[in-house]
Amino acid sequence: MPPADSGADTFGAEQFAALAGVSRETLARLKLYTAMLEDWNARHNLVSRASLPDLWRRHMWDSAQLASLIPEHARTLVDLGSGAGFPGLVLAEILKDRPGFSAVLYESTLKKARFLKAVAKQLNLPAEIRPTRIEQASPQSFGVVTARACAPLSRLLAYAQRFWSEGTVGLFPKGQNVEAELTEAYKSWRISVRSNPSRSDPTGVILEVRELQRVGQ
Repeated sequence: MPPADSGADTFGAEQFAALAGVSRETLARLKLYTAMLEDWNARHNLVSRASLPDLWRRHMWDSAQLASLIPEHARTLVDLGSGAGFPGLVLAEILKDRPGFSAVLYESTLKKARFLKAVAKQLNLPAEIRPTRIEQASPQSFGVVTARACAPLSRLLAYAQRFWSEGTVGLFPKGQNVEAELTEAYKSWRISVRSNPSRSDPTGVILEVRELQRVGQ
């Protein structure tokens, strides 16, 4: 785990590669991704500009760490409210060589969706970008559901349910308010959940949800 105060001066592409265990080829493509993000962000404000000096930890490593929690048999992934592609595009790059793997990214903000499409095309990723609000998405089953900074957990589970089937795994990074979010979610949902320590943020966790059912159903 990187030190809690690791910033841009201590955590860069090479430290990311060592922790994530990616190849030099994958790292080169992710460097291209970050270059495109910095270029587009200057004009479109896709992510907080204050986060860019610590991009490899705050965005890349925070996303890539989810890969170790994805079951080996999983072949489909949906990322809800993907923003600038975290974690969806990062995971699509890391898992692109898994036979039959494909990802779907939902992002309703058009400038962000255009950026996602540009990166997916440039990196030749097995990723489909859907510029649609999650509430308007047609139900479809996926092996993995991810979302980062999308919504409070109770509402996030409502979004995830339309993409859920038996065997689906939900991976949801959360921050310091996770216990309050879980307490609220338990009022409406029956879930089997495991809390994994975040490897990028000592104050964060990754919720691993394996069963999902609305109370009363």
